[in-house]
Amino acid sequence: MSTRAGLREWGGLAVLSLATLMITFDMFVLLLALPGLSADMRPSAVQQLWILDVYGFMVGGFLVTMGSLGDRIGRRKLLVIGAVCFAVASVVSAFATGPEMLIIARAALGIAGATLAPSTLALISSMFRDPQQMGVAVGIWAGGFTLGAILGPVVGGLMLAHFWWGSVFLVGVPVMALLVVLCPILVPESKDPDASPLDLLSVLMSLVAMLAFIYALKEIARYGWQPVPVVAGLAGIALGVGFVRRQRRLDKPILDVSLFRNRSFGIMLVGLLLYGLIGASSMLFITQFLQSVSGMTPLTVAFCLLPGMAAATVSTTVAPLLARRIRPAYLIGFGVLGVALVFAWFTRLEAGSGPWILITGFALMGLFEGPLLSLGTNLVVSAAPPEKAGSSSSMAQVANEAGGSLGVAVMGSLGAAVYAARLAADGPVGVPEAALENVATAVAVAGDLPRGPGRELLSAARAAFADGVTVFAGASVAILVVAAIFIIVQLRHVPVTGAPAEPVTVAD
Repeated sequence: MSTRAGLREWGGLAVLSLATLMITFDMFVLLLALPGLSADMRPSAVQQLWILDVYGFMVGGFLVTMGSLGDRIGRRKLLVIGAVCFAVASVVSAFATGPEMLIIARAALGIAGATLAPSTLALISSMFRDPQQMGVAVGIWAGGFTLGAILGPVVGGLMLAHFWWGSVFLVGVPVMALLVVLCPILVPESKDPDASPLDLLSVLMSLVAMLAFIYALKEIARYGWQPVPVVAGLAGIALGVGFVRRQRRLDKPILDVSLFRNRSFGIMLVGLLLYGLIGASSMLFITQFLQSVSGMTPLTVAFCLLPGMAAATVSTTVAPLLARRIRPAYLIGFGVLGVALVFAWFTRLEAGSGPWILITGFALMGLFEGPLLSLGTNLVVSAAPPEKAGSSSSMAQVANEAGGSLGVAVMGSLGAAVYAARLAADGPVGVPEAALENVATAVAVAGDLPRGPGRELLSAARAAFADGVTVFAGASVAILVVAAIFIIVQLRHVPVTGAPAEPVTVAD
């Protein structure tokens, strides 16, 4: 019997890609809506960071649970439930009346979003059994993220040009409705036939450990070594260790820690995590620079980002085809080094730099990152047997989402700290406290001041933000170079796609 997928499977893949499309669509439209949201709600710096990263925090906290839950109750069933909840949370986010309400709605959106990526990826692994088809399918799946990133700025920019900032969240509602209708028709159900009920204590431990640890990193990065975040971080680490030890004892754990014995699985999780530190926070800095420093409208920014999004879509789709002739470690590693060169270029950025530097650099980033996103994810998912597809898929997304959340929290806080320090030191006397929060708020505050003081504050805020971007870029270069060398050295044994696996696959 042939293991090659047919027309129905490829049609189902198109439906599953709708879910991945909406994950990044929601992220990118929020970045574009941030200046309008800040001017309307006037959130504090802490509230603004929570609005941005609480979605990723909740996704990261619930991914392991949702991946294992999908293995138990059915991945398609969980995907449909998650799509319905995602649509409801999107409506609540659109009509939020204050920062607190938006943060809560975004948290609910994150819990629903935690069902989408692992369910779709696990379903793909059960639909495509041929290794070469699997590689292409995962590449298309990864391309769904970048396609959402393309449509997010364009559609979001058009919406923001005519409607209020909350309208951007409503776009996801009809997309989720389409997924709910088509998924039962084109996507076959799959689950682990021998799965046992979820261990609720493991669920609680994984969630609290993730949230406590990320909270600690976020607070320490912004306010220093204060007692509360330090204690929270230590508690998160302790709970994480206890969670792993509990999984080893359970006959049916929610996370099969034996998967980490596979070198490809463990190394690529680290690689995805390290790159995640850079990817999400870089979009935050780029979009804010183009809007608040270069003075572009959200719609103009959207069109400026299109070349990079298109390059990423092509790269994630073509990389699996190249991997049939070139070993994945070299495609991934040298791609990451290419991204490091782009960030080295960004360290030369100034407030007066033309936007073409960011536009060109972002396009190159999209071109170089494709192999990591598609081939790296495929290496993680293919390391697990079909009945563990939900667990392995959830871990791939844990690395992506946790890396992204940590990036916004740590790297975002690094840039914010540099911005506030430079503006306080070099800005006009008596800088308004609100202007120290973030550059978008500074632009809004400057518009309320008389012409002379307003221009002085605006110029100082833009220069301070540019300094924050260059510090972030320099730190990113170091992280990316380490990640690239790590991947090339550790995974050089992995053969081209479709070739027999070499024997060195288990880490000592």
